[in-house]
Amino acid sequence: MTGRREIFTDEHEAFRRTVRAFLEREVVPFHEQWEKDRMVSRDVWAKAGAMGLLCFDVDEEYGGAGVKDFRYNLVLAEETTRVGAHGPAFGLHTDIIVPYLSSLGTPEQKRRWLPGCVSGELITAIAMTEPGAGSDLQGIRTTAVDKGDHYVLNGSKTFISNGILSDLVIVVARTDAEAGHKGISLLVVERGMDGFERGRNLEKVGQHAQDTAELFFDNVVVPKGNLLGEEGSGFVSLMVNLPQERLSIAMAAAAACEKLLELSLDYAKERQAFGRPIGKFQHNRFVIAEMATEAHIARVFIDDCVRRHNAGELDASGAAMAKWWTTELQKKLADQAVQLHGGYGYMMEYPVARAFVDSRIQTIYGGTTEIQKEIIGRSLGL
Repeated sequence: MTGRREIFTDEHEAFRRTVRAFLEREVVPFHEQWEKDRMVSRDVWAKAGAMGLLCFDVDEEYGGAGVKDFRYNLVLAEETTRVGAHGPAFGLHTDIIVPYLSSLGTPEQKRRWLPGCVSGELITAIAMTEPGAGSDLQGIRTTAVDKGDHYVLNGSKTFISNGILSDLVIVVARTDAEAGHKGISLLVVERGMDGFERGRNLEKVGQHAQDTAELFFDNVVVPKGNLLGEEGSGFVSLMVNLPQERLSIAMAAAAACEKLLELSLDYAKERQAFGRPIGKFQHNRFVIAEMATEAHIARVFIDDCVRRHNAGELDASGAAMAKWWTTELQKKLADQAVQLHGGYGYMMEYPVARAFVDSRIQTIYGGTTEIQKEIIGRSLGL
């Protein structure tokens, strides 16, 4: 489907042009090297900050633009996905992590951290997953023991996006071993704190330019001034913020579906077999017709979710629906696109092959598809 989407205004489209120009200039020429390096350059974060592409919802008094309109986040997700720029995790930073600082931080914490987040000087991560605890946050074993004016943090985390580059890490830790989910708190660990060590940059199936690491905390002294929100409120804070995280992932998934359709359609028109374009064969034409229909459904669904999120009406169940359905569709379309490309679809120099391996994580992080269905089922009284 073509034509202007009603969800956007001229201001959003102007922002899109800014984002697109930035990516073409500062990201696309370097992304292949970042893939080899398994990490992006810190310079691209500073450049993005200087262009106003980070944390635009942060209040002006802390250096942001104060623009609380998730349609701008949608534009950023679409444009980065369009060029396969998963390395600079701007969406993770802006949509998922910094909102914890904005919503839970004290005025002093906001003054200390938010300006650097906006400028790209401070790169963020959130450390939830542990070797023995993934989506089950109540299984967290990392501990933070109250020592009066500080906590002593011990434990380990894994699969942490931005794990190597991060300057601020929001760590999910247990401050009360006997209180169940009410014993979980959020602590901000800063680069250079004694006992805070980063493990290896993990070798992933895809998204190689995005650094993902193990983190270790060995008697790390974390000042009470780095407690984010009230002690014991961490689980509730995570539940409040997770719907936006899942919507952010879904936005990228819907954009990826459109990109996979575009790649498949172009190839079907150009590739010849038995004297005619492969798109002229009924089976291929039907496959692409289905892809086009499903990608359009995803787009309409996500645009509606963003509207509802802006209005404060997107609940956990709605976000879970968006996350599981669009990411499973992305996985399906990626597989169909590779099949349509034949042998070329298995070659990494083709964008469709990179899209295939980069897409596989989408149904896992941010809560697996199974977890999303569990959330929806419970919301239905089951």
